[in-house]
Amino acid sequence: MTAAESVILVTGGYDHTIRFWEALSGACVRTIQHTESQVNKLTISPDKRFVIAAGNPHVRFYDIQTSSSSAPGSQPSANASAASSTPVMSFDGHTGNVTGVQFSSDGRWFATCGEDKTVKLWDLRSPTPTREYEHHAPVTDVQIHPNQAELVTCDQAGTVKVWDLFANTCTHQLLPEEDVAMRSVAISADGATLIAGNNKGNCYIWKWIKSELRPIKQLLAHKKYLLKCIMSPDATKFVTCSADSTVKVWDANDDAFTLTRTLVGHQRWVWDCSFSADSAYLVTASSDHSARLKPRS
Repeated sequence: MTAAESVILVTGGYDHTIRFWEALSGACVRTIQHTESQVNKLTISPDKRFVIAAGNPHVRFYDIQTSSSSAPGSQPSANASAASSTPVMSFDGHTGNVTGVQFSSDGRWFATCGEDKTVKLWDLRSPTPTREYEHHAPVTDVQIHPNQAELVTCDQAGTVKVWDLFANTCTHQLLPEEDVAMRSVAISADGATLIAGNNKGNCYIWKWIKSELRPIKQLLAHKKYLLKCIMSPDATKFVTCSADSTVKVWDANDDAFTLTRTLVGHQRWVWDCSFSADSAYLVTASSDHSARLKPRS
């Protein structure tokens, strides 16, 4: 996210905190205490008003533009710290870890998934889910298609599902490798490409041809668990990160999907990654307790 004078990164972790960082200096400028559980996933609302934390089993919204943010090195008052750590909205309905969360482009609704084998849709005006879809295994990721009319989800049984939100039904069910947990799904910004990655380190790539999902490529991206795959906002690259402690950047400009760069430096599993809005920078997060910011190229 971009603040008035600096670029701010937001991270969450198993230490029950959400931290705001000045990207260029690496200084932590704010800490939110997420006391109820670890933070499994974070996302920021399209209007940059809220940071949303997916925990166990809750989803909590925190105000980004709080007046209690402090300068690097300073200590906020106890009252300010308590206020900044108080969620402004809470959404309860999952019965286990919430493993994925994503906002619609207009910021009016969002989707979550969890280990309770469900996918839920939420309206910001209601504390209860407006819709629910079921898997037969814990759900590991959810993505909203750029057309805002479909969801893509995946689960620990290896299934990838596409849900039509207008017809309120599952239109595609893909099973590239049976009983190999699918960890992550990604959709290109133009809606033409779907990528899914699993526990064997394999990436499966499909193209949307009209209403059909046509398989075009299988990649052995990593030799250990693939934990996250993402597409760059400009749809020219996709990135995978893994339990092998590496991050790999792949060319998505053609159907070859060639490896262009391997990023090393993390000492443990790399659990997550994210692009800046202009696709120029890549952030990676690891269980070595660090987040790293790198230029994409």
